[in-house]
Amino acid sequence: MTNEDLQNIITSLGTDLEFTTEASEFLNVIVPKKQLHSICSQLKSHPELKFDYAFCITGMDWVPALGVIYHLNSTELKHEIVVKVMVEDRENPTLDSVHDIWQTADFHELEIFDFFGIKFNNHPKLRRLFLTPEWEGFPLRKDYVDEANMIIK
Repeated sequence: MTNEDLQNIITSLGTDLEFTTEASEFLNVIVPKKQLHSICSQLKSHPELKFDYAFCITGMDWVPALGVIYHLNSTELKHEIVVKVMVEDRENPTLDSVHDIWQTADFHELEIFDFFGIKFNNHPKLRRLFLTPEWEGFPLRKDYVDEANMIIK
């Protein structure tokens, strides 16, 4: 299926979706935060899409917004897309968890919370994964400062 075919189907799943193939051979879909869970659920269940595998989910600091990038694959239909969602509130960034849609999201959401501070609503056990519970801040944010461990040349 071509990117154009994918876009035509995905357009019907929600409102205010943006599409691009910028810097990628895969269709990129920018989804409004409030529609994330609904769109992701439909991406998995739609018979012409069947995105059954979230093979990479990562956080991003786009300053001033934070965000999450989902790389999805249909193992049956052999197509891939990239879904992006932005969170404008840096002080209390939250998104709906998609762990109930893709089991692979469980670990990725923990990692994103740990390093970017994005909280995932309805995640079954949101906690620090790599960093200690008393660690302050989120080290993959561009505004993170750790004077004790920063190397300045």
